Amino acid sequence: MNNQTSFKSMHQQAELLFLPNVWDVISAMVLEQAGFKAVGTTSWGVANALGYKDGENIEFSELLTLVGKMVAVLSIPLTVDIESGYAESSNAIAENTLKMADLGVAGINFEDSLKNTKAMVDKQTQCGLIEAIRNKLDSHGHTDFFINARTDTYFQLKDPLTETINRAVDYVQSGASGIFVPGLSQADEIKQIVAAIDAPLNVMSLSGMTDVGELNKLGVKRFSVGNALSDATTAFIEQQARQILEQQNTASLYDHGGVTTVFR
Repeated sequence: MNNQTSFKSMHQQAELLFLPNVWDVISAMVLEQAGFKAVGTTSWGVANALGYKDGENIEFSELLTLVGKMVAVLSIPLTVDIESGYAESSNAIAENTLKMADLGVAGINFEDSLKNTKAMVDKQTQCGLIEAIRNKLDSHGHTDFFINARTDTYFQLKDPLTETINRAVDYVQSGASGIFVPGLSQADEIKQIVAAIDAPLNVMSLSGMTDVGELNKLGVKRFSVGNALSDATTAFIEQQARQILEQQNTASLYDHGGVTTVFR
């Protein structure tokens, strides 16, 4: 079973897929070593690690290079956040996705927010983009490649539930493998979306929504850490840096119980 097939099957098991998000090669290696079954990139964390703001400000070629390095060192599936596709036309977005699949990536997150405004992509336009991606992948043998269609309704709309369900149903019909709704947190709304869509639901960790077991009971099939781990790591580095500078002493750097090497 290859990583694309394996990753797809992880969304069909009784236990939800607990997916941490990585931002560089070392974080990917550490999380695999810790025992996670798959990892995904966080566009926020990747952008920050490379010195950019989030929002497709890095070149796609730079992202592709980083992802290639991750795939080379990982034995577990990797899914990549390609935001809005790093291109304008449906063919170019589909080609970018194919490049990821050909590298050995197992899936993508593909969102319906516009980059230069607060608005969302028209639903029918987004459906056409998803269909173009699916057709391109299938025609090149990547039939198990996981298209996680992200909708930003809970970030953009005041009363998002109905529009979320409408978009989710249409995205699945257009070829999406799963639906990702960041910002979704209410148990009753999670249940309604799970019941309405014929695809795995992915939600993202938020303050107050952190329990994998509880989300599993609600029918969620994938739980992403998002940028929380990369942010916490950066905050830890900052705290340690301030401490050793203020104390003029590096003793605190040896108080974490040691590190197991991840290099192969």
